[in-house]
Amino acid sequence: MIAPRRFLPSISSLLALEAVDRLGSATAAADELALTHSAVSRQLKALQDQIGVTLLRREGKGLALTPAGIDYAASIRDYLQDLARASLKIRAAGERTSLNIAVLPAFGTHWLLPRLRDFAEENPDTIINLGTRLSPFDFTREPFDAAIHFGNADWPGAHHLELARESVIPACAPGLVPLGALAPRMLQSLPLLHLESRPGAWEDWFARHGCPADHLRGMLFDQFAQMAEAAALGFGVALLPRFLAEAEFRAGRLRPAVEGFTEVDGAYHIVWPRLWNPSRPLQKLLKWLQGGAAA
Repeated sequence: MIAPRRFLPSISSLLALEAVDRLGSATAAADELALTHSAVSRQLKALQDQIGVTLLRREGKGLALTPAGIDYAASIRDYLQDLARASLKIRAAGERTSLNIAVLPAFGTHWLLPRLRDFAEENPDTIINLGTRLSPFDFTREPFDAAIHFGNADWPGAHHLELARESVIPACAPGLVPLGALAPRMLQSLPLLHLESRPGAWEDWFARHGCPADHLRGMLFDQFAQMAEAAALGFGVALLPRFLAEAEFRAGRLRPAVEGFTEVDGAYHIVWPRLWNPSRPLQKLLKWLQGGAAA
C-alpha cells in the first residue's frame, strides 16, 4: 500500500532540497535545475510546510540546511537515485521483459556473458541486466532476480543450480618464469598474490601438490581482474580460475607458472530466492542453463 499523499512530497521539491544540500546554496541549486532562485525557495518552503519540520535556516543572505534537513536530504538522495535507475531500466528494456542478475565480475565477464549471447538470440523478448555483487545479500533488499554465487550451496533462503566447478592454475608474467613451467614447490620462493574472498587458496593448492606451506604472505586483492592485472605487471604469481586464465594466456599477458589446472573445492551457482516463484524470464534462463548451456 502506498503511503498517504501528505507523506509524498513532489519530485521537484525533493530535487531542490537535494541540490541545495549538495551544492551549498539555493543559487547554485537554481542554476543546476534551470530554475529561478525564487522558484527554488518556493519549492523548499512548500516541502518544509508539508513535512512540518524545520529543514532550512537563514544564514547571512543565504539558506543552510538544519541537521534534520541534512538527514532528510541524504535519505531522499537514495530515493531519487533509485527512481532514476528504475526509469533507466524500463527505458532500456522498452517493450521487452527484463531480468536482473548479480554477478561476480570475472565470472560474469569471461564465463556468463559469452553464453548469454546465445540466450539473447533465442529469447529476443527478454533483456538481461547485470550488476556486480561480491558476496551474498538479502534478495528482499536488493533489486535482483538471481545471483551468481561461488562456494557451496549455502546461500541462505535460495535455490541453487550449479554452473561450473572451479579449477585453478598459477599464472604470471612471461618474464617472471622465462624458462617455462616450474615445479610446484619452486613457487614458494616467488611473490604470491592473494584474493581476499579465497583465504587459504594458496595453502590448499600447495597441499594438493604435496608441498604444504603455511603463513604465506603477499599482495591482497578483492577481485580477480585486479589480481590478474598485477600479475601481468610482474608483481607476482596469481592463482586464477580457468575461465580467466585461459583468456589471459590467449592474450599473451600471462603464462602458466606450472603445468596443468587443479580442481579445487567449490563451484559457481546461479541462485534465486525461495520466497517467491521465479519470473517467466528467469524460468527461461534456468531451463536454458539446465539444457546444457553451462557445459
